[in-house]
Amino acid sequence: MTVFVFAFYLFAMVAVVAGLMVVLSKNPVHSVLWLILTFLSAAGLFVLMGAEFVAMLLIIVYVGAVAVLFLFVVMMLDVDFAALRGQMVRYAPFGALIAVVMLAELGTGFAAWQTAGKAAALHAAPIATDVENSRALGMILYDQYLFLFQGAGLVLLVAMIGAILLTLRHRTDIKRQNVIAQMHRDPAQALEMIDVKPGQGL
Repeated sequence: MTVFVFAFYLFAMVAVVAGLMVVLSKNPVHSVLWLILTFLSAAGLFVLMGAEFVAMLLIIVYVGAVAVLFLFVVMMLDVDFAALRGQMVRYAPFGALIAVVMLAELGTGFAAWQTAGKAAALHAAPIATDVENSRALGMILYDQYLFLFQGAGLVLLVAMIGAILLTLRHRTDIKRQNVIAQMHRDPAQALEMIDVKPGQGL
């Protein structure tokens, strides 16, 4: 067994076990930590396939942002997990239905599986070409499809501004910070110096 095959089976088994522990863990914090391990294992598999850019995105976006956000939200919210576990019985039939559908899909996929007997086994990582994966993606995005890429960025910018404008509400019962008023504040009017004699109170 080569190092590549050993690393593939190691990352694959860790990803499967961690994915199962995400669902089976009773503590939500432990579930998020298992989810982070699943993402890291999937990133290792992408590296073995020669897609190091996708692996980097998986670590930065999902592990560094989404999973950490889940972790902070779960740890900061005062959620009564005992009450939530008590309501699991209500949703058990729906969850069982989803599990049956997923098992049927997996069974259909494995039934249609065909092995190539004469195919050569993978003994090493994919052979790198003259252009790295990240550089090739950069050449495609910023050379061939530059205007489409910039257009997609503008669409996302407009969508973000629209979401901010749609959710912006000026409430009168909330005290807001007035930066201009604070900058033009006169210390002589804001402070009052009181000369307290010894032995006297205010």
